Amino acid sequence: MFIVYTYTIAGLAVIILTVLVQNIVAAVAHRKQSSYVPGKVAEDLSHDSFVFRSHRTFHNSLENVNQFIIPAILCMFIGVTPFYLAILVWVYGLCRIVHMALYYAVATERNPSPRTYFYMIGLVTNLILYVLLFISLI
Repeated sequence: MFIVYTYTIAGLAVIILTVLVQNIVAAVAHRKQSSYVPGKVAEDLSHDSFVFRSHRTFHNSLENVNQFIIPAILCMFIGVTPFYLAILVWVYGLCRIVHMALYYAVATERNPSPRTYFYMIGLVTNLILYVLLFISLI
């Protein structure tokens, strides 16, 4: 049944792997601090700290990926066109990767920052996914 969704499933796997990598990067960065406390990031840290940026990148993904992955899986269950679903999944996945790379590389408090554009593309992709899901249900 799901063989037609191979590209979608591969994209979802990349998204999940991205979150795992973010988790590892944040954990390693956190443990390298001189005042390491498990599970706690110092409140005085900001975007100039890689510990802060890696922590926020991981938590930003935790806050956002379920809102995309669950409807994508539902789309597979209801038979949404595999081609369109795969495109949405890969666009979202690539946006999350670029967002992550920019968050790691660019220490800025400015808004919008370069990562904001990729967050917004991912958000629009997510909204399109919901429209596709609900249209397919009708």
